[in-house]
Amino acid sequence: MRLRPLVMAAAVTAALVVTPAHAAPAGRVLGYVANNGGGVSVIDTATNAVSTTIADGGGNSPYMAAVAFDGTRGYVTNTLQNTLTVIDTPTNTVDKSIPVGSHPAGVAVAPGGGFAYVTNYTDGTVSVVDTATLTVTATVPVGSNADGVVVTKDGSAVYVTHDLPGPGKVSVIDTTSNTVVATIAVGNAATAIAASPDGTRMYVVNKGSDSVSAIDVATRTVVGTAAVGFTPHGIAVMPNGARAYVTNSEFDRVSVVDLTTMTETQKILVGDRPISVALTPDGASAYVTNYNSNTVSVIDTASNTVTGTIAVGERPVGVAINFVPPAASKLVSGTAQLQLRLLGFTVRGLNATLTDKHTGAPIAGQQVVFRTVKGNPLCTATTNASGKAGCDANVPLLVGLATLLQGFTVSYAGNNEHGGSSSHGYIRLL
Repeated sequence: MRLRPLVMAAAVTAALVVTPAHAAPAGRVLGYVANNGGGVSVIDTATNAVSTTIADGGGNSPYMAAVAFDGTRGYVTNTLQNTLTVIDTPTNTVDKSIPVGSHPAGVAVAPGGGFAYVTNYTDGTVSVVDTATLTVTATVPVGSNADGVVVTKDGSAVYVTHDLPGPGKVSVIDTTSNTVVATIAVGNAATAIAASPDGTRMYVVNKGSDSVSAIDVATRTVVGTAAVGFTPHGIAVMPNGARAYVTNSEFDRVSVVDLTTMTETQKILVGDRPISVALTPDGASAYVTNYNSNTVSVIDTASNTVTGTIAVGERPVGVAINFVPPAASKLVSGTAQLQLRLLGFTVRGLNATLTDKHTGAPIAGQQVVFRTVKGNPLCTATTNASGKAGCDANVPLLVGLATLLQGFTVSYAGNNEHGGSSSHGYIRLL
């Protein structure tokens, strides 16, 4: 999808969502906003505040954001650097920048996360990225101005829009052969594309026709068209498949479309030049990037009203929202010393260090619990700026020397940002 002259291109992603199956720590629902002026703003949807900004591996003009199905990886195209930035989402750190084609635009991840598909606008190709090796394994010619992209629910096909003047088209790639097997005519200047939750339809935004085309996936034919506002750009479909939210970039509105009747039912006023939109996993909120306002508007989908505005980076474009599980933590125990005292023992220098397993960074301000190997409590301590926690413990004679000389255990319960961990340490006689 290309913005109007003198402005960099923009696209929308259909956020791939997974509801967590585990209990606490529950993880977080995070929004990733690709800022055309540089960096990716991470929004904690619980507070609607930017929790961090990720430097994009040298790409100073991010274009579109996508998040893998399980929330552990994010992918952002850098349209000026011709790279795909890979983000470890539990830690929100950059893992790698992968060279792709010229002016990459859209990115979509296959169900199961095995492959990411990147549209290269200038080359008219799609780069196929193996997410296990983080390398490009194939390049598929699709035609000029390749832009929006989405993978079918069964992973068998990739749909690619073409932002062309006049009548638009959608190319269909067979993922087994990595070849184009069909072309579908849609409206003028086809840009963003999103799939229905059940996988039976694709919805294509036609920027030049001020409309949305509905494609039947089984027959690969257009089965409906909805008129929307002026110069639509992005689209997101509700989890129940009943409605879509479509940004109108030249009208500062978001169109609400009834997908059963393919009619626009409402327009919602947002910020200046809305480009992309993504929904939370439960469909309760829609997040809209406002290119000229440097903000994100938050829409309550029950009332279809704007309930908040979040300042982000310069010229926000793509947005994706996903459940992100806690990052893995690592707890390493040290060695303590045992001293006999009247009617008991003193265990001196119980200690352990808590770090992020992926980055090795210390985790400060977290409580860890020390116990004997049989589960008797020893002491509790809080990690310092270096991730280290330490304490001494007075132990009654009843615990027994033999038990103490078996060592100790230390455990960290975890929270929404980091999962729990434990380890075993040793106690030596003074």
